[in-house]
Amino acid sequence: MTTLNVSGSFRDPSGNLFIDGGVLYRSVRNRYRDRYDKLMQSGLYARLVEKGLLIPHEEAGKAGDPDVYQIIRPERVEFISYPYEWSPSQLRDAALATLRIQQEALAFGMTLKDASAYNIQFHRGRPVLIDTLSFDIQAEGAPWIAYRQFCQHFLGPLALMRMRDGRLGQMLRLFIDGMPLDITSRLLPKRTWLSPSLLSHIHLHARFQQKYSDTHAAVPDAKAAKMSRTGMLGMLANLESCVRGLEYVPRVSEWSDYYADTNYTQRGLEHKRELVGQYLDHGAPRMVWDIGANNGFFSKVAAEKGMSVISIDADQEAVEANYRDCRKSGEKRILPLWIDLTNPSGGIGWHCRERESLIERGPADIGLALALVHHLSISNNVPLPMLADFFADCARRLIIEWVPKEDSQVQRLLRSREDIFTDYNQASFETAFKTRFTILESAPVADSRRTLYLMQRNE
Repeated sequence: MTTLNVSGSFRDPSGNLFIDGGVLYRSVRNRYRDRYDKLMQSGLYARLVEKGLLIPHEEAGKAGDPDVYQIIRPERVEFISYPYEWSPSQLRDAALATLRIQQEALAFGMTLKDASAYNIQFHRGRPVLIDTLSFDIQAEGAPWIAYRQFCQHFLGPLALMRMRDGRLGQMLRLFIDGMPLDITSRLLPKRTWLSPSLLSHIHLHARFQQKYSDTHAAVPDAKAAKMSRTGMLGMLANLESCVRGLEYVPRVSEWSDYYADTNYTQRGLEHKRELVGQYLDHGAPRMVWDIGANNGFFSKVAAEKGMSVISIDADQEAVEANYRDCRKSGEKRILPLWIDLTNPSGGIGWHCRERESLIERGPADIGLALALVHHLSISNNVPLPMLADFFADCARRLIIEWVPKEDSQVQRLLRSREDIFTDYNQASFETAFKTRFTILESAPVADSRRTLYLMQRNE
């Protein structure tokens, strides 16, 4: 069987992730032996797993490599997502989880040596640390070495999204190690200088960094600095209070309340839900991508059938509402993500492979593309054959809704532009998609001019 190293884990000298025979493993190198033993024997591992803050693992034995102390087999996270794909509340919950982990670690004589948002994943509805090797033994009086990284990955972006605009979270796509604090400081409103927490953790922190950057003076050694355990706990409590105070205030967007303002009758909506449920039962899918999910109305149909759902939408407010609803209801199978299909997450980082593109993380067993084709074809000028290619890369099967020009939502899109879409008709739609898919079933949606299709990708 082929062994494949996971590209995103190459930076850690303590060990790396690899896949062997389709199973995910993590190596623990000899240099990390004492810290791994401390994690496992101190009770910290058991405490964090019990609280749902750390991904559990099984020990898989020693390796043939003399440099490897142990091989562990972590529980598999079904879908890896990234901070720039999260809604503000998702990033905030991930930040709070990171702080709780650090507080727990201190009680067992350990500390997080990094605070990267990429080490947190949403697993079964909640944020969890997936990097078992993120812990170090806490030296007496040492400060939190991951403090700056926490501010860059979490606190700064949260402040910008809360104080300026939620869409600024997309800047995390540009800065793979978090928002530089000097940029964050300049972008934040002047009134944030009156907040003791933001003044300390963002503005003065940024000036401290800039001072040593500009003068080329030696930056004070963080390992040599002293901070009592009481001082550390006080700082963490202050960070937690600051993060809690940055709760995002939702705004009304054009699409955040789509299903309450559409041309479906109640009978039409119920019939569409029934058809989607029937089509989902084909092929016993495990993973569903609801592409253009809005607030997750149809994601819940798949989740109710026991399927895992990646609920994707370009409207941040809709994703935020979806996540809040899932959190409130305790929904564990739906992962809302903020992704614009006209500019989806690409491969970034080293060699453009450190963080995978959306397509590389697929394909799903089945994709939902409901009330979506007209937005992509008419609002964004994407030809129908290119849509077929995109969806074929996303999913092995596809449930897709055709929305004709006569539909009121399409007419709404055409009000402000010339109708140049001569090929936008049902016959052209079927012809384009038959190049990549086989149409298995189709049915008109009651009380509408729309048609729902079930398709199988041509292999």
